[in-house]
Amino acid sequence: MAARAPSKWVFINCPFDPAYQPLFRAIVFAIHDCGFIARSALEVSDSGEVRMQKILRIINECALGIHDISRTELDGTTHLPRFNMPLELGLFLGAKHFGDARNKKKACLILDRDLRRYEKFISDIKGQDIQGHDKDAGKAIEVVRDWLDGKTKGDTILPDGSAIARRYAVFVRQLPTICSTLKLKAAKLTFKNYVQVVVRWLKRSPR
Repeated sequence: MAARAPSKWVFINCPFDPAYQPLFRAIVFAIHDCGFIARSALEVSDSGEVRMQKILRIINECALGIHDISRTELDGTTHLPRFNMPLELGLFLGAKHFGDARNKKKACLILDRDLRRYEKFISDIKGQDIQGHDKDAGKAIEVVRDWLDGKTKGDTILPDGSAIARRYAVFVRQLPTICSTLKLKAAKLTFKNYVQVVVRWLKRSPR
């Protein structure tokens, strides 16, 4: 469980397959570099908790959510699309609309490959905060940074997205060495371990 700071918790709803991993890791890095905390259904492996219950619990706990709906391709085996991301987006928006006073304050960022692409397959979300990432980690970082900048409080000034992207590039180059030191494999990091490595690196690499 992340440290108790719900207003800083960001639920990430995205694909978990290897092809999406570079974007996922970039988004997690950007969230933490901006002073927020990434949350994911991957953070807990408990066979005693039904997956939907886990997702609902995390959505309820998080004030913020980032939802990537870009994965609409048909599965090579089933020839069907995966609907997990739109479903979880719907749960988040439902919590915001029907929830208590705390949940009504939720805010979310919706990501897609292209800015207008969503209109062809989920047009009902028109009017939400939707941004395109072009399947590029650097662009995703910039979009996430700009969105989180509006969620910071006080006099906090975040570096721009390009600066965070450059820091992320340095982190990626150093990740194999860091993991080797910790007796971990960079390609097989669990979500928990990846966040731990990111947090440790950020503490030791001031801006």
